[in-house]
Amino acid sequence: MTNLMSAGQMRALERRAIESGQVTGLELMERAGRGVMAAIFARWPDLAQAPGRAVVVCGPGNNGGDGFVIARLLRDRGWPVDLWLLGDADRLPPDARANHDHWCAMGGQVQAYRDAGQGAFGLSPGGDDGRMVIIDALFGTGLTRPLAGVDAFASATQGAGRQGARVVAVDIPSGLCADSGRYLRADASEAEGRSHAQVRADLTVSFHTAKPGHYLQDGPAACGALAIADIGLAGPEDPLVAQLVDAPGWADLDKGQGHKYGHGHALILSGGAGQTGAARLAARAALRIGAGLVTLGVPPDAQPEVAAQITALMMRPVADPDALAAVLDDPRFSAVALGPGLGLNEATADKVAVALASGRPCVLDADALTAFHGQESALFRLTAGRACVLTPHGGEFGRLFPDLAERLAAVPCVGPAMSRMDAVREAARRAGCVVLLKGADTVIAAADGRVSIHAACYGRAAPWLATAGAGDVLTGLIAGLLARGVAPMQASELAAWCHVEAARGFGPGLIAEDLPDALPGVLRRLAGS
Repeated sequence: MTNLMSAGQMRALERRAIESGQVTGLELMERAGRGVMAAIFARWPDLAQAPGRAVVVCGPGNNGGDGFVIARLLRDRGWPVDLWLLGDADRLPPDARANHDHWCAMGGQVQAYRDAGQGAFGLSPGGDDGRMVIIDALFGTGLTRPLAGVDAFASATQGAGRQGARVVAVDIPSGLCADSGRYLRADASEAEGRSHAQVRADLTVSFHTAKPGHYLQDGPAACGALAIADIGLAGPEDPLVAQLVDAPGWADLDKGQGHKYGHGHALILSGGAGQTGAARLAARAALRIGAGLVTLGVPPDAQPEVAAQITALMMRPVADPDALAAVLDDPRFSAVALGPGLGLNEATADKVAVALASGRPCVLDADALTAFHGQESALFRLTAGRACVLTPHGGEFGRLFPDLAERLAAVPCVGPAMSRMDAVREAARRAGCVVLLKGADTVIAAADGRVSIHAACYGRAAPWLATAGAGDVLTGLIAGLLARGVAPMQASELAAWCHVEAARGFGPGLIAEDLPDALPGVLRRLAGS
């Protein structure tokens, strides 16, 4: 797991380092500038071979100070550099002003930024700018308000990109909230159908850690490639800092020795005849991820259909909530999953209540969540304090947490903007259990405030996961891990990672049935065999 520090947490860490005498602000700025340079040349080695041309656009804060350092370092390497400053040099923060003065002392010119499209950067329409780099050092992670002139700047960078120029963002593309990955706007005009130009980089270089906004919502598309530069910070960090879900170690998934019951027995509830496919997908995934046994709880009318489709899976009749209670009298069942294809009827909510009352770890998805629409508080009374995972997609999340979904949908005008991370963390607090909000930027939160992001982006994008039944497989993966005794938060993180890795291993053309059968390859790679 890798830390994802918010803008506020990053500022606090830097402040502690400076106040303790560990480093000065000027030293941090110098390290940041050098880190950007190293990232540019690592990304595009051709630019390290011979000087190109740079346009550096500096803002009125410390992000602009980083820009002055980058401009100086590029000039030292023989690059012609045009530097533009938004705002008044006399109002720059002390460290940024010192680097401004250093730039001027070496003969560098500072031009006043103007919102004049490509002409503001001296670009020639139709020209070849393949060896030009535009450095976006306007505003960084501390952005709390919409940018004046951002549309013109965004249009200019996009135009330059079409001519071959490479756009590099310092910390985060200007206009993007580092905590949420959402663009700040002066008003809600986007909700009325009017579009705005957005700054999009080919490379974004951040410092010390990535920020949540690099992975959430618009972040990955805005950032292009992402590099993290070490600027030598150390010290205690917030214990509730967000985590990025990384590849697990094999020990997290290895079954080791033991009897099949030692690896858990998952019960997956199915819907009636014609509605069993989702539960069968979930059950097969639970078995593939290592549960010792998996049983489908099936209404009597659907048993012939299920029996004709399964081999390694087992089946028990579960006609109603009383029958479920009787099945769960067997202490060998160690986890329950409800929801995929279960059906929306009055018995569904009762089955959820029975499963949770049994004390087994539970996964609630799909119909098990929708059954409580309008009765969310009743569900949360059942889940509070339980070893339980709720796995809504966006629509289900909106039905369970309508106020949080409404805030997420509103166009953000101030920062830090409401993020998916904020919403899921609050949802988990209300539900008293783990909540996993599905998406390319899956967010997982526990009731105690821990939160993690699993992002299928950058080098781990898997767009073919947007297929019917993929969410049912994720439910089964979590259930299988819960059955094996993995704690709900970790089970959710492991399942999200394996789910995407299976999709990436299979590739385009994926359908949900392929996911469980792609898992052995994922597990073999983790085991190193």
